[in-house]
Amino acid sequence: MASPISANRAELLAIANSVATEKMIDKAIVIEAMEEAIQKSARNRYGAENDIRAKLDPRTGDLRLWRVVEVVEEVEDYFKQVDLKAAQKLQADAKLGDFIVDPLPPVDLGRIDAQSAKQVIFQKVRDAERERQYEEFKDRAGELVTGVIKSVEFGHVIVNLGRAEGVIRRDQQIPREVARVGERVRALIMKVERQNRGPQIFLSRAHPEFMKKLFAQEVPEIYDNIIEIKAAARDPGSRAKIGVISRDSSIDPVGACVGMKGSRVQAVVQEMQGEKIDIIPWSEDTATFVVNALQPATVSRVVIDEEESRIEVVVPDDQLSLAIGRRGQNVRLASQLTGSQIDIMTEAEASEKRQKEFAERSKMFEEELDVDETLSQLLVAEGFSELEEVAYIELAELATIEGFDEELAEELQSRAAEALERREEASREQRRGLGVEDALAEMPHLTEAMLVTLGKAGIKTLDDLADLATDELIAKKRTEQRRRDGAVPLRRERSERSEDKGGVLGEYGLSEEQGNEIIMAARAHWFEDEEAADADSSQ
Repeated sequence: MASPISANRAELLAIANSVATEKMIDKAIVIEAMEEAIQKSARNRYGAENDIRAKLDPRTGDLRLWRVVEVVEEVEDYFKQVDLKAAQKLQADAKLGDFIVDPLPPVDLGRIDAQSAKQVIFQKVRDAERERQYEEFKDRAGELVTGVIKSVEFGHVIVNLGRAEGVIRRDQQIPREVARVGERVRALIMKVERQNRGPQIFLSRAHPEFMKKLFAQEVPEIYDNIIEIKAAARDPGSRAKIGVISRDSSIDPVGACVGMKGSRVQAVVQEMQGEKIDIIPWSEDTATFVVNALQPATVSRVVIDEEESRIEVVVPDDQLSLAIGRRGQNVRLASQLTGSQIDIMTEAEASEKRQKEFAERSKMFEEELDVDETLSQLLVAEGFSELEEVAYIELAELATIEGFDEELAEELQSRAAEALERREEASREQRRGLGVEDALAEMPHLTEAMLVTLGKAGIKTLDDLADLATDELIAKKRTEQRRRDGAVPLRRERSERSEDKGGVLGEYGLSEEQGNEIIMAARAHWFEDEEAADADSSQ
């Protein structure tokens, strides 16, 4: 009796074509899945120990079934081996060591086998479909896509993208936006990950890049690269800022983004659920860009600390609340836009701060250099703030200060050097009192003051220092995230700056390269000990 497999060749091919078309995968993959399913069913019938193969002709639907056996002198495994005499009946030129084909009659797929075969085919097709989805979306991160909301699960929105599904996680949604099943939604592809359950396509409507892509759709000049969005910052659902620049001097970048009667920007605002957008002219000059970024507040003065990547902005007293914004929103967005931490202070606060710093520095020079108040204040007025600056400046440059001569300059440099030596000696005594090993003083870039700080942190031996990672030694902790969350008011942040250090030596401004050198020098004895141990074991 002919089996269903042999009798329904056309039906098999029709199924293969239908599945390949529906799932948009290669027909060869479906054929391969069918062959695998048939092989599994045949093993159930003839014995799982057999090495059974199946081949389905993709044009005719003809099925061939066989088992592979090895030609041996003495048969030990009757399922996978055959003796030479029996082998030559199957294949006349067979010889010892060959693997030959033993044809099998088609199997009659029973109900249980058919169900099992169906599962194998479905699994294979599902795997192929997932791989196709991943290949299709893996290089599309940063693109804008449109889909239909399929469901909302635990606050996460599942979006049907046609050939795949994406998810807008709760933290990537616009706050207070209501997601309704069946509605169309636009989102940015953040990333695509390959996972066991299929590719995971993560979408976002809260990312600044989403806003930039919306502007590119609404503003032809951005799409044509005549206008460029250089920076963007968002407080999703509330307010956003973008910095734009035009490559064509005849085109106003701000006006082009706003559009006639605000038509272009309003289209973006509506898509972002009424989020207010400040469009700001971008400038290569950091100070100018900061002034623009803090609009609508008026700025009196900008002081940039490039080493600390901080910007101090002084505003009139009546502009303070406007510059900071509700819950610090305006300054927070300006900080994100410029990539620097911005501190806001009023004219009165800035004046008070300058007077305090002037008095502290004058007092320090007066005491350390043993000079009168007038001379110490003159040094501060000329821009000196540390003893090192006085000790190591060019003598001729120090002597050019009005009222100074070469003799006075030499005397000041001599006293500054002595003061530095006194400080170093005091720190050395304090360091030894803390029990910090002298070996640490041999490490590059470390001063006695730094060693005291290490000792207070419990780092007293080479091994203690060697156990640290570079970040643990030198990294600085920013309050930016806490400020973003509204946990640290700006005024209080300035008072806490002395505690705003992440690494043990974070306050000393060491570079990453210097930190690496210190750590590697501290670990050098580990390698020396290993080499000595290897030398002893080889003797």
